[in-house]
Amino acid sequence: MDQVKKNIVGVESAKRELISKRYKRITKAVNSEFWSSNSETAHSLFVGSYGRGTATADSDLDVLLSLPRSEYERYDMYKRNGQSRLLQAVKTAVSETYSTTDVKGDGQVVVVRFSDGMKFELLPAFEHVDCWGSFAGFDYPDTHMGGRWLATDPKAEQEAMKEKNTSSRGLLFDTCTHIRNVHVQSFSSYRLSGIVIDSFVFSAIGDWHWSDEVGTTPAGTYETQLLDEFNRRSAHGMAPLALLSPGSQQPIDTTESYECLGKVLRQMAC
Repeated sequence: MDQVKKNIVGVESAKRELISKRYKRITKAVNSEFWSSNSETAHSLFVGSYGRGTATADSDLDVLLSLPRSEYERYDMYKRNGQSRLLQAVKTAVSETYSTTDVKGDGQVVVVRFSDGMKFELLPAFEHVDCWGSFAGFDYPDTHMGGRWLATDPKAEQEAMKEKNTSSRGLLFDTCTHIRNVHVQSFSSYRLSGIVIDSFVFSAIGDWHWSDEVGTTPAGTYETQLLDEFNRRSAHGMAPLALLSPGSQQPIDTTESYECLGKVLRQMAC
């Protein structure tokens, strides 16, 4: 049995400092190109596992780069795959700062791979508002299927995760990071998406929470409950898992992660 531990140590301070340095340089490069600004922090936010609070030392760095809405209109005017051209424009901006680093467009993001193994995935995006003028998420490019725009709301995800983590007294984040560590240690050859992990635990955790009382439930009860919930929601292992993202309630594609998530949960519960 591989049980969830309380207060799992996250990313060490030296790595956090390096992440911050690179994040600021990337943000400044994109702001200079698209906003005529030298700001190292404006129009940029961590998303993915770092934004949701569930990152480990092995997690990639996902950064959303908010661009002027006029750029959306410009690239949307292209007759064919303006989304790809947008990724190339962001790639060029970052490459001017990191000229010897591997930078390339990849589907929906610009990937920056550093020689020490650290990887940033940059998501250019555009804020949109609803009919009342309120923030309603972001549009971002997808170069597949000839080019299209997709929607996301990472702020809603982050707020929902933070609230649930508070009510579970930290169990939500600890469970998500523990699953990531088991994946890396035992099943690294299988794909397991961070948003699949976080969405599953968010929906399956129920009223479970860390308690100050010792021995309130038998060891492994919680891990077994997670596996039982996985089996129940996936028709006892015969179909891909149906999940919605926390907060934003957007459908999550679990096809490539389903098998590995089951392996991890079975190891935790055995």
